[in-house]
This record gives sequence, structure tokens and C-alpha cells, in this order.
Amino acid sequence: MNTLVLTLHVIACVSLVILVLLQSGHEGMGVIFGGSSSTFFGSSGAGGFLSKLTVSMAVLFFLTSLSFTFLDSQRKGSEPASIMLEKTEPSQPAAPSPEQGSGNSGQSGQSSGSGQ
Repeated sequence: MNTLVLTLHVIACVSLVILVLLQSGHEGMGVIFGGSSSTFFGSSGAGGFLSKLTVSMAVLFFLTSLSFTFLDSQRKGSEPASIMLEKTEPSQPAAPSPEQGSGNSGQSGQSSGSGQ
């Protein structure tokens, strides 16, 4: 189910971007993408067809976004809402033993002597 919603969401995203770029703007920016010729869509132009197609892709985009949210809430219902909200007992730091002392002078002498 999640794969189907993801596929529809990606198709809606790409289609929505392409449809918005194909539409000619009020300032004539559609000329950049060849929007000055409207003979392909008929004498009335591409306004009605592209607008309806853009609205339908936008509705599909919003529906897939909402379904993602719903599916994610159903899947994570048993998990905690956040890692930050979990309470854990702080671990007590181990007290240094007398053997560890203030330095490693005894250990460093042994390791340098055995390497020769």
C-alpha cells in the first residue's frame, strides 16, 4: 500500500511541476517554453484543459500527502512519539580504581620494552 501511494505521489509531483511550467502566465512568460502558439490545444487555447489537469494533479498530490500522514500514524502507533520523551535511568560513572592511578607510566614502560 505504501509503495502504491509513493508511486502516485511521485507521478503527481512531476506532473504538477510540468503542468505549471507549461501554462502561460499573465505577463507572457509562457513564451519561454513555446506557449505563444496555442494551435495544439485548439482555438480557445490551453487555458481550460491545462487548468483542469493542474487542479486534478494538485488534488491527487494533497490526497497522497494526507494518506502518507495517515499510514505513518497507523504504523507508528505502538512506538514512542519521540526519542527525547523516553525516560531512562542515568548510569552511574564507575569510580577509578587505585591501579589506574594518575597516569600510565608503568604500562608505557612495559609496552616500549617488549617492542624491541
